[in-house]
Parts: sequence; structure tokens; C-alpha cells
Amino acid sequence: MAIRWGICSAGKISNDFTVALRTLPAENHQVLAVAARDLKHAQEFALKHSIPRSYGSYEDLAKDPEIDVVYVGSIHPHHLSLGVLFMNAKKNVLCEKPLAMNLKEVRELISSAQDNRVFLMEAVWTRFFPASLEISRLLSRAELGELKLVRADFGVPLAHVPRSVQRELGGGALLDIGIYCLQFVLMVYDGEKPETVRATGVRLDTGVDEAMVVTLKFSGQRLAVCSCSIAAELPNEALIVGTQGTIKVPAHMWCPTALLVNGQETQYPLPEPSLPLNFINSTGMRSEGELAHVSRGLGSARGDHGRGPSAGGRGLQPGQPMSFSARRHLYSSAALLY
Repeated sequence: MAIRWGICSAGKISNDFTVALRTLPAENHQVLAVAARDLKHAQEFALKHSIPRSYGSYEDLAKDPEIDVVYVGSIHPHHLSLGVLFMNAKKNVLCEKPLAMNLKEVRELISSAQDNRVFLMEAVWTRFFPASLEISRLLSRAELGELKLVRADFGVPLAHVPRSVQRELGGGALLDIGIYCLQFVLMVYDGEKPETVRATGVRLDTGVDEAMVVTLKFSGQRLAVCSCSIAAELPNEALIVGTQGTIKVPAHMWCPTALLVNGQETQYPLPEPSLPLNFINSTGMRSEGELAHVSRGLGSARGDHGRGPSAGGRGLQPGQPMSFSARRHLYSSAALLY
């Protein structure tokens, strides 16, 4: 039975996510509705993507009884209010990164998910690319020996993008793109909390960080170095170094389609889009949708058989078993919150 999606916000990233969903089997995924603050924008989006319903308010989307899960593609400062809106309506939520503006807001979202007994996940799409799954597989088998160092860089010129440089819109290098470097490190080190974190950076006149470098020290004398910038193009690569080998993720490390393992390259191609995309490799977001589908068994896999179905009586329900690989990837992912 298909998961019935609602799309919150008719912007660029929502366009790409909807295109990515179309690469999945129609019997598993159906986009039923889209909402925007301007009804005209929602209607144009619906026409472009052949979506049957369009709403001129997010509240109307929350009231739709047939929506199982909502993809929140709004700008960062709205994630808290919209996430709570949909979860209070008993909708499961896949929210774009960063999940919220600060720790306090993240805790509010998690609390709402727990109170409403719904699924909440931060859409850190990097985790679900085939290349990322291969990294996890190699590390689980200790193919690199003892891990020693992880490095990740992400820098692109974004000074012309208001939401990237204005504080009230959630701007700044770390919050906008640095998250990809940090999540990569945490993925490699299996979610372990670092022993120390040291960071330095420079700020724009608007008060947000233009660039920063952070060094993290983990147990066992393991290190990680991340750098991010919204002022300049960086190599946009990642590197994992162990005592018996290396894994290099070529550009673009946040949406990888290739790996070099001890110098040997393997390609992981993505499906071709049916419509133009705004961002590179966006069909890779399809795997977030696949996770939502496999998470019908999330309650059973976590030992929580009490979690109920979504408002429509279908969708993300407990009881369907998950494979070990799917379960391991879920639990090792800092993206999964509830």
C-alpha cells in the first residue's frame, strides 16, 4: 500500500524531492498534496508535478486526513513551528536539515514526536546514498583496520543567497552546509560523542559565520577535521584513513556517486530525473522516501509495538520486520530522531 505524501513549501528543494520520489515505484509512494503560503504557487507546483491537491496554507495540509507523512522543505527558522503543526495533526514528518535552529528547538520537536507517537526524521540525505551505505558496510567489516582520521570539506560561494547570509533566515556556513561535514564524521565514528571539539572561524557583517574549521578528538586517539565556507569553493571531498587503507569520497561529498577505496574507484549512479532539478544529484533524495517506506516496521524493530498508525490509518505502521542492514543504518544514523 502506497505511502501518501504531503509536500510542505513549493520551493526549490521541494521540487527536487518530489522529482526524486517519482523515481520510486508508484505502488509504494504517492504525492497527494502540496501546500504553500501562496495558493497560486502551490497550484503551479501541483500542476508541474501532477499532484491532485494544492493548499494555500500549511494548516489546510495538516488537516488533510489522507496524508501519511509530510516533507517539510521550508527555510530553517520555520522547521520548529511547521514540524509541531504536522505532528500535532498526527502526521509523520521528514524535515529538511538542519532540523531546527538550536538545541532547544530540536528538543521541542523530539518531544512533540514522542507525545504524538509519530515518526520524525531529519532529511540528511547523504546517509542514504548507495555510496554511503557501502562506506558503512566496509567500516562494519573493519576493512580499513583501525580508524585514525576523518576529513571533510564543503565550500561553495553563497554570498548572493539571502537565506545563507542573513541571520534571521538561518544563515551561516555551519548551519547551512557544515552540517554535512559533521554528520559524515559522526557516521564514520558510529555516532560516538567526541571527547573534545575545537573550532575557529570568521563572520560576516550580518553576524553569521562565513567560514569555519573544526577539529574533533574521539576516543582511541582518533581525529576528525571539518572545514566549511560560503565564500569560496573548497575541494568538497571527504577522506577516511585507517591503519590498513583509505576511503576517499570525491566531490561532491554531500551527495556521493563514487568512492575510491585504496585507490580503486567504484561508481554508484543515480536514476535520471523526469523533470529538471535545482541541485546536483537530487534524485538521491529518493532513498529518504525508501526509508520512510521500510520504516513501516520501525516500531517492531525498536521493540515498541505500541506505536499507532498515522492519521489516515495507513503508512508508517509497526509490525513489518526490517533487514539487519536497514536496521543498522537506521540506528547508526544521527538523522533518525524518533
